[in-house]
Amino acid sequence: MDNDLLFVIGLVLGGFSIPAILSALSDGRAPRVATIVVVLSGVMVVYAISNKPGGYKINEIPEVFVDVVGRYIL
Repeated sequence: MDNDLLFVIGLVLGGFSIPAILSALSDGRAPRVATIVVVLSGVMVVYAISNKPGGYKINEIPEVFVDVVGRYIL
């Protein structure tokens, strides 16, 4: 699988899991599934960073995101 795709999927899953964690905590429930998603998204991001030569720089992230969306959606 493409490292850029793994990186973007990991970022999106991590971003979507934060409201799920906050919702579970505010309802008094344990955020089990959201915690698993955060761990999996972290593994995906770390794997993508470690397999790309030179890694990702902060200013490259929007370009990578748009490139992946353009490649797989359009």
